[in-house]
Amino acid sequence: MVGLLNDSDSDDELPPGWEERASVDGNVYYVNHFTKCTQWTHPQTGRKKIVKGELPTGWEKRVSDDGKILFVDHVNRTTTYTDPRLAFAHEYREASQPVRQRYDGSSTALAVLYGRDLRNKVALITGANTGIGFETARSLAIHGCTVVLACRNQEKAKAAVKRIQQEKDNAICHILQLDLNSLQSVKEAATKFKLKFRTLDILILNAGVFALPYTLTQDGYEMTFQVNHLSQFYLTLLLEHPLRSCHNSRVVILSSESHRFSLIQSVEDLHPMTLSPPAYKYWSMGAYNDSKLLNVLFAQELSKRWPSVSIFCCHPGNLVSSDLARHSWMYRLLFAIVRPFTKSLQQAASTSVFCATAPELEGATGLYFNNCYACNVSNTALDPQLSSRLWEVSQEMILAVIQKEKLWHDIALT
Repeated sequence: MVGLLNDSDSDDELPPGWEERASVDGNVYYVNHFTKCTQWTHPQTGRKKIVKGELPTGWEKRVSDDGKILFVDHVNRTTTYTDPRLAFAHEYREASQPVRQRYDGSSTALAVLYGRDLRNKVALITGANTGIGFETARSLAIHGCTVVLACRNQEKAKAAVKRIQQEKDNAICHILQLDLNSLQSVKEAATKFKLKFRTLDILILNAGVFALPYTLTQDGYEMTFQVNHLSQFYLTLLLEHPLRSCHNSRVVILSSESHRFSLIQSVEDLHPMTLSPPAYKYWSMGAYNDSKLLNVLFAQELSKRWPSVSIFCCHPGNLVSSDLARHSWMYRLLFAIVRPFTKSLQQAASTSVFCATAPELEGATGLYFNNCYACNVSNTALDPQLSSRLWEVSQEMILAVIQKEKLWHDIALT
């Protein structure tokens, strides 16, 4: 995971006397009215831009009798020579060229998506009925994306969809039963999704648990480990075909700055008995920190194995007031105390939405974002031996559950 963003877009403002226009094929050019000259590169940044996609709703492109391109706004009944998509033009970007920061910690998910048209896009979000996941789903759905809310609690998921559709009555939302406590439930959810959708543009692994008392899942693994990593790892692998069938599909994995405090240091630490420890070795905060490192390692390895899919990992914010701390009264109190000084849920959703949709990230992969800004991860998270070993042991632990279930099934048939 490499590559830092460079300076912000404050230098995008055109100097006096300059005008931005778009050619018939969508390439942006710049007119200097003082010198009567034109050029393809921005006079301040030296970069090239292009406009893509459909015109905003209500707009039509026409050609006048004298051959000029006109844009008709049927809603406001106006006509202009300026392509309305110019406001959302994005830069050409070479693979080695850093991405510039346009948003920060105060940006909201809706601000990141301003002017975007996500119709014909499909997104699946785990844990989308509440908190950051809900704001992520809401923001994407408002902008035309078909959103699949993958949740354990169906009643809460239905309430979430109702809230979104009250805000935008034609929002397209689907509910998918997904219980991350069960690998069988993960498999069934992936099967149901693939029966309904052929492709998947955006997968956001948002669900997570924090500060749990020691608890085992239905599969016999420690719950923080399975919910935060193993089940979502399995879900991603099961959705490989719909993801890789899309152009510019993306996987966004919500991690945390807590990954820097994980005690995992070597491949010997990536063993089933250490990843899913017995009760006497369990510490809730340590389990959370470890799971967040696993998220980053998974993203790093996935970006190598699936080069045609853009893989991003992100930190939504510190102590964001969400349902994450619902299992501990102490952390609920702490989150409540710091709430006035932390991000809102809309702000917390901005980075995952940015990773999922930003045009300037097309072709990029394996990056870690904080406040919509690409940052370096811990040295441990960059260890290729660790990421490779995590992939192997995760598959082994999933296979162990599958084989056990098959054994019980065979016994039941005898």
